[in-house]
Formats: sequence, C-alpha cells, structure tokens
Amino acid sequence: MNIASFAPLAVVLPILGAALTFLLIRHSRAQRAVSIALLSLTLLLECFLLASVWDGGTAAVTIGGWLPPWGIVMVVDQFSSLMLVVSSAVSLAVLVYATGQGMADGDQDAPVSIFHPTYLILVAGVSNAFLSGDLFNLYVGFEILLTASYVLMTLGGTGPRIRAGVTYVVVSVVSSVLFLISIAMVYGATGTVNMADLAIKLGELDQGTKTLLHVMLLVAFGIKAAVFPLSFWLPDSYPTAPAPVTAVFAGLLTKVGVYAMVRTETLLFPGDTLNTPLMVAALLTMVVGILGALAQDDIKRLLSFTLVSHIGYMVFGLAMSSTAGLGAAVFYVAHHITIQTSLFLVTGLIERRGGSSSVDRLGGLAKLSPLLALLFFVPAMNLAGIPPFSGFLGKVGLMQAGIELGTPLAYALVIGGVLTSLLTLLAVARVWNRAFWRSPADAEHPDPVLLAPPLARVAGPGAKRNTVTLLPRTMVGSTLGLVVLGVALTVFAGPLFTVSDQAAEDMLDRTSYIHAVLGEDTVVPMVLTSGGGK
Repeated sequence: MNIASFAPLAVVLPILGAALTFLLIRHSRAQRAVSIALLSLTLLLECFLLASVWDGGTAAVTIGGWLPPWGIVMVVDQFSSLMLVVSSAVSLAVLVYATGQGMADGDQDAPVSIFHPTYLILVAGVSNAFLSGDLFNLYVGFEILLTASYVLMTLGGTGPRIRAGVTYVVVSVVSSVLFLISIAMVYGATGTVNMADLAIKLGELDQGTKTLLHVMLLVAFGIKAAVFPLSFWLPDSYPTAPAPVTAVFAGLLTKVGVYAMVRTETLLFPGDTLNTPLMVAALLTMVVGILGALAQDDIKRLLSFTLVSHIGYMVFGLAMSSTAGLGAAVFYVAHHITIQTSLFLVTGLIERRGGSSSVDRLGGLAKLSPLLALLFFVPAMNLAGIPPFSGFLGKVGLMQAGIELGTPLAYALVIGGVLTSLLTLLAVARVWNRAFWRSPADAEHPDPVLLAPPLARVAGPGAKRNTVTLLPRTMVGSTLGLVVLGVALTVFAGPLFTVSDQAAEDMLDRTSYIHAVLGEDTVVPMVLTSGGGK
C-alpha cells in the first residue's frame, strides 16, 4: 500500500490526541506525555509522506468511499507534504516549550488544562487545510484552526488578551464569511467545489464571472495571510497572547493563508490575470510592514510587523507565475515558518529573563545570558537575510526570478525586497544593541530584574536562592532545537530547493494534481498567459 494512503492520519492523530488529553484533564503529566508523543508520531508520518511523494509524485486519498468530485479528497504533493513536515516540526518545538513553561511556573498540579487539547485541534486544522482537495474542506480546516486559536489567544482572560481576541475574532469571521460566500458562488457557477474539477470547469466560465470569483477568494485569503492593506489586525492581535501561542500563530496561521493563495492561484486561476495587483500588494506589504517594525519599541510588536513585511516576499514569488519565482516562494515559506517561530520563542525567554519585552527596559542580556544572546542572534541574522543563511538564499532566489522576469514592476519589487532586507537588519540590530549590548543602567526605564544582584536574578519569587532558574532547560532546549532547524535549512538548502522547484513545476503544470484526483484519462486544459509567465 502506498504510504500516501495514510495521509488522513495527519489529521486524525492530533484529533485523537486532543480527545485523550481532554480525558486526562486532571492528570497533567499524562496529558503532556500524550500530546508530545502523538505530535511526534504525526511528524514521523509526515516525513514518510514527504519521502513518498518526492519519488512517487502526487497522490490522492478519497474519504468515505465517495469518489471525486463528489466526495472528500485529500491530496499529497511536494508542496503540501513539505508544509506538513515543517509545520509539525515547529508545532512540536512550541509544544515542548509550552510544557516547560508550565512546569517552571509551578502549574504541574493545576495547569491551564484546556491548552493541550486545544493546541492539538489547532494542529489538526492546519494539517487538514494543507491536505484539502476541495474548497469546502479547506474552509473546514480554516474554521478548525481558527476556533482553536480563539481559545488559545484568550488564555488567562486578561483585559488586553480579551480585547485583542475580539479584534482577531471579528476579522477572522469576516474573512471566513467572505470565503464561504465565495465557495457558494463557485458552486453555483460550476456545480463543484473539488479543486481538480474546478481547474477544468472554471476555464469554461466567462471572464467576468471568473474574475469576480478570483478576486473574492484572493481577498478572503489575503485577510488570513495578512497581505497589505488587509494586515491591519495582526500587530495588535498576536503580541498579547502567551509566548508559545504567539510563536505558533506567527509561524503557522498566516502561512496557511499563503498556502491557500498559492494553491488556488496555480490550480484554479493559472496565468497572469491578476499578477500586477498581486505584485503591487506584495511591494506595499514588504515596505509598509518593515516601516511599521522600525517604529516599535516592543520586540513582540516589532516581530509582528516583520511577519507582515516578509509575507510580501512570498506573494512576490507567487505573482511572478514562474517556476523560479514560485520555487523560491515555497522555499521562503518553509524558511520563514521556522525562523519567525524561533524569534518569538526567544522573545518569550527574553521577557522571562529580563522582565520585559520592551527594549526601553532591557540591557546587558548578552553578559547576563550569552546563550540567550546566541539564540536571538542566529535567527535574527537569518531573518535579515545575512549570508549564508537560508533567508539570504531564499531572497536571492526571489531576486533572480524577478530579474529574469524583467518587467518594470518586477524590478521595483527586487529593489523593494533589497530595501526591506536592509531595514529588517536595521530593526533587529537595534534590538541587539539596546537589549543585549548596552549596560542595563543605560536603559531608558531599566527593569528592576536587570539591576538586581546576581543571586536575585537567578531565583524565582519566593524560591530558595540559586535553586530555580529563570530559563528552564526545557524551554531553552526546544528553542535551541528550532534555531538548529533554521541553520539546517541553510545546510540542506540544496535538497530543499530541489523539492521547492519540483513542487513549483508540478503546481504550474497542474497535470499531476488533476490526474491524481480525477484519473489519468482526464484532459488537462492549456494554461494561457499574456506573457512573462511560465
């Protein structure tokens, strides 16, 4: 049996884990063990899925015995399997970090017990979205992960979290309603929501109807992916959540929106009909996002703005409609999931060690904790695109594709991408200089934690001196593992670019996807472009 037949387990295992951890709600140790074990098993399965499609090509799995286009179908190709592996690896690291934080805070006996089942439901929703072969099941995946995210964002019930949660819920509901209306209109126009079937039937519609459906789906996914000007909600929503929650949100949730954009643009609306608006949006997303980051004093808000900014690189790669551009975008998505999550986890450690995430209150962290300085420095330089890191390699791939395209707008995006990279370096360098390099006494409003005697700095409130560290090994270890994974993306950039280019080529060709779902005898319509494309 083909290993791809086990693809539904990528969704079933986290749901099973959520059920078990909910039953173990009064047994925190067992709850933690079950959640980590099942998520590790899910990651192992997804690694086998990636190896399977690397050699065997795209595979489709029908659910419940209903054949496509009527039944639910899950599709495994290079892109979806790569996203599954990267997202689950990141999710596992964040889960271990959150477990260590809970144990360090003394809640072994009375934890926020709903966290583990809700977190696993979030992972299940992300996996379902990556594997979905029809628009409605993609919508279900979004709703699963968004419902879980509402709970995770408001854990603790503080005022700022509730206010941020309200904004997040309202924006998410609006985008979901727009997506659902789009699905209804697509079904009304074509009689199907299966994406392989839509790849054929949408081409038979008149251009006006097709463009309307195209724009509605782009707007719905643009909100979820935080593409400018639909990104206003993100910087105010993410920073208020607990550090592990913010990290997994930053790493995964917007990338699911990017994934949906890539999948629908290449499969349902191939060609370059809306490439110009997408390029303009990509340029504005990069520039406006990084300018917002430069104005921030809080590290979490700064990283939230850089998150928005770097979404622009991915949209740029998509908008070029070329194998080189899309391949670089796929590589950059995998890179950014890992690096952005790492930086938010490090920020959680900074807040724990220094007492604040505001650079106005920080100083001397490099001397206080050299390991923490290293954990920040490596992913920060990677995010800024300093050679030889994967961020540099991904950006070079995008720039080369833009130069090959050779249009004035492509050149403008290349210049904008270089400028954004330099400003990202400036933003993270400011954090480094102020939080790590200068003396705590030089901070504008130094936190008392940094000015306390050394023995007091390493002891928790009410604890015996020198017995409770402010940086638990589990939290540091999981963060270190994710930083090492980011470095591994550089070391293994060659194979990763091979997978990314293969994924881009298959997505732009569409033949393997459509044949995997509908059968080898299905006639795949030609893709017409007006130039500069594939």
